[in-house]
Amino acid sequence: MPADLERGLAGAREAARRLAALAPDRTAAILDALADTAVAAAPEILAANRADLERMDPADPRYDRLLLDEERLAAIADDLRRVARLPSPLGRVLEERQLDNGLQLRKVRVPIGVIAVVFESRPNVTFDVVALCLRSGNASVLKGSRDARESNAAIVRVVHRVLEAHDVDPGAVFLTAPDREVLPHVLEAVDYVDLAIPRGSQGLIDFVRDHARVPVIETGAGIVHTYVDASADLDKARAIVTNAKARRVSVCNALDTLLVHRSVVDALPELLSELGSIHGAEVFADAESHDTLHGRYEGPLRPATAEHFGQEFLSMKLAVRVVADLDEALDHIHRHSSRHSEAVVAEDPEVIEAFLNGVDAAAVYANASTAFTDGGQFGMGAEIGISTQKLHARGPMALPELTSYKWVVRGSGQVRD
Repeated sequence: MPADLERGLAGAREAARRLAALAPDRTAAILDALADTAVAAAPEILAANRADLERMDPADPRYDRLLLDEERLAAIADDLRRVARLPSPLGRVLEERQLDNGLQLRKVRVPIGVIAVVFESRPNVTFDVVALCLRSGNASVLKGSRDARESNAAIVRVVHRVLEAHDVDPGAVFLTAPDREVLPHVLEAVDYVDLAIPRGSQGLIDFVRDHARVPVIETGAGIVHTYVDASADLDKARAIVTNAKARRVSVCNALDTLLVHRSVVDALPELLSELGSIHGAEVFADAESHDTLHGRYEGPLRPATAEHFGQEFLSMKLAVRVVADLDEALDHIHRHSSRHSEAVVAEDPEVIEAFLNGVDAAAVYANASTAFTDGGQFGMGAEIGISTQKLHARGPMALPELTSYKWVVRGSGQVRD
């Protein structure tokens, strides 16, 4: 392991011990100060961000993820303040009882320790990770991509200034070098890192899962479906589909595949009207939906092939398939879903309940856009990622999900037979 990397990891481990003892009002004050400082430092942060953007093709789907501007910085500052207002989970008693022998047991929330987050082209993640880790008493190790190296470095410089001003060890937030060669060392650092969380492409997530010796929570990759049932309100369906696809195409909760019941296939041109005429979405349609949309869809229309289903596009592209019934829709989702977010548009309560109960995903929706799968939208203030696995945490991960627990046992001299 390179010496500078080991020093940074060791520093984070030491800082984590002291973070766990910080009173909640101190971490709240730090986050409030960070929000103010981030806005005040906008020229510094945005200049660094422009240097990163100049190296990337604006047509690249990652460009929007990389982009920071004054509006986005203001929103980030608002998120920091929201996290500051959230109650600290630390010290919360999850379970309490007294044994027959008089021992008093308490199960109490505690920090995980050192959390390494690996992410691609999203400098806003730096702020989210710092905020949630500080509020939950964890040190953070940040491994960003080379695409965002200037942005991340500028943000962490701002964070360190705020920590130092509040007499907190800046080692609590450690930004590694962006080089790919660093990542295996972080993933094998069992003496320093308690948990690794990858945020990014499926390739990144697979690499972290396959090479880590430290525990991993998988987040991020979203292959998202919306099923429009025979009973759907088509006005609702059009608004939901348009929002889920077009609100922001580069995020993991954006719609990738639209499934439509055969009885409403004639409504497809209307369902996709705004996506075609306003957003120019490129549609990959199966044979039946292609026949219906041909000459009636204003955007690019292509025949779908097998690889278009089960693909996370992260761009203004959409796969469309006609299904015979709810069971066929559920089968398709089961085969192709990444178990992130799935939605049904229907008025039939039996269809709604069957979908909500039958789909295995972190978030399932009835008559709402999948764009809501977000820690801020769920009232969590922010998120460190959206877990698509089932152990420890699932869905948006915020403060409670960044804690573990310990058993506190109080006795009066008891010994075991």
